[in-house]
Amino acid sequence: MADRYLNFTGTAPGRFLTRRLGLPQPSPLRRWTPEHPYLEGELLLLTAGESAHGPELSTVLSRTHLDLAAESSSPAAVVVDATGISDVPALSEVHAALHPVVRSVAENGRVVVLGAPVSPSDHHQAAAQQALEGFVRSLGKELGRGRTATLVRMSSAAAAESTLRFLLSPRSAYVSGQVIEVGETEPPTTPVDWDRPLAGRTALVTGAARGIGAAVAEVLARDGARVVVLDVPSAQAELVRVADRLGGTALPLDITADDAGDRMASALAPADLDILVHNAGITRDRRLANMPSDRWDPVLDVNLTSVLRTTDALLKSGTLNRGGRVVATASIAGIAGNVGQTNYAASKAGIIGLVRSLAPVASAEHGVTVNAVAPGFIETKMTAAVPLFIREAGRRMNSLAQGGLPVDVAETTAWFASPGSGGVNGQVVRVCGQSLLGS
Repeated sequence: MADRYLNFTGTAPGRFLTRRLGLPQPSPLRRWTPEHPYLEGELLLLTAGESAHGPELSTVLSRTHLDLAAESSSPAAVVVDATGISDVPALSEVHAALHPVVRSVAENGRVVVLGAPVSPSDHHQAAAQQALEGFVRSLGKELGRGRTATLVRMSSAAAAESTLRFLLSPRSAYVSGQVIEVGETEPPTTPVDWDRPLAGRTALVTGAARGIGAAVAEVLARDGARVVVLDVPSAQAELVRVADRLGGTALPLDITADDAGDRMASALAPADLDILVHNAGITRDRRLANMPSDRWDPVLDVNLTSVLRTTDALLKSGTLNRGGRVVATASIAGIAGNVGQTNYAASKAGIIGLVRSLAPVASAEHGVTVNAVAPGFIETKMTAAVPLFIREAGRRMNSLAQGGLPVDVAETTAWFASPGSGGVNGQVVRVCGQSLLGS
C-alpha cells in the first residue's frame, strides 16, 4: 500500500502544511537500484583521538565508491574514527569533529562513528566508548532528511570492510541508530566480486513464498547465490513461481514437522549449504487474558521451536559448510514488546537468545556465524490490513518517519550472508528506521 502521507509531504503544499503544523516530514529513501548501486559524492574521514587504523582504514574506505575528500560542502557520508577515545575528556574531539559538518551532510547521507571494543579492564575507556552509543543513537534521531547514523565497534578495518561497504551504501537505507560489533577474522575473507559476493554459494530461505522471505531470496540471488526457497505445502504454487523467477529450487515443507531438518538436509548435498535464513513466521494476536493455548502454541512452534530444531539438525549433519551463515528473523516486538502479542514477542525474543548463545559455539565448532535481523514496521500485505491510525503510527514512530520495505530486511540479510562478514557474529541489527520504541 502506498504511503500517501510520504507522497503528500513531497509536494509544495504538503511541505508548507506539515512545517506549519509541526508534523513529520519524511524524505523518500534512496535504495539500491541497478542504475544507482552506490552512494554518490564525497566522503569525509575525520579523526577523534589517536587512530590505530589510519592507512588501512583509508584504503578500505577508498573502495566504497565514494570520493575521499579533505573537505566538502555537502558530503554524502562522514566517517569519524573514534577508536582511540579512551577517556571522557577525549569525547570533546568527537563533538569538535562532527559539529561543524553535521548540518551539511547530504540528503540520504550517512554518518558512521567507529569505536573500539569496550575494555573489561579499563573503566575509563569503557565509559568513553559506551558514551559513543548514546551519542550515535541520539544523533540518528536528530539528522532527518533520510540521513542515518551508526556506530561500528571494530578491532580491524579489514574485517569491517563488508560492514562499512553496507553502511556507506543505499542498501542500508532503513538501518539507523544501530551498534554493530565486528570481531577479528584470521584472515578476513574477501569476495572475489563485491558486486556479486555470494557467487558460488547456496542459500536456503524459509517462509519464502511471499513478502519478506521472497524479497530475501531475490536479493541473495541478485548477489549471486543459488537459492532454495521453502514454505508450507499450501503455498506451493506461489513458492514455485518465486523459485522459477530466480532460477532456484522450491521446497514445499512444513518446517514444524519433527523431521523437517532431516528433509531439508536431504534436499541438499552434504556440505552444500552456505546460508540458512530463518524467515518463516506467523502471528496469532490477542491479549493474554483472551489467548487460548491454540493461539499460543503455533506461534512458538513456527517462530522459535522450528528454528532451534532445524538449525541444530543442519549443524549436526554437517550440511552447513564451514564459513557458512545463519540469519534468523527477530523483531522489535521481541525487544520492546507489543500489546496483543505476548506469544509473538516471546518467540522473537527467543530468537535473540538463540543468536547470542549459539553464535560463539557455532563459530568455534562449525566455522558458522549466527546473526539476526529485527524488522520494525515493514510495508507488507499484513501491515496493509492494520487499521489506518495504527498503521500511520507504525510508519511515523521512527527517526525516518516512514515504514520500511521488505527489501530493507533483505539487504541486511545479504550483508550478514556475505563471505566478507565473518567478523560479524552474534549481532541483532534492527531494520526499523530507528524505531522510537525499544531502539
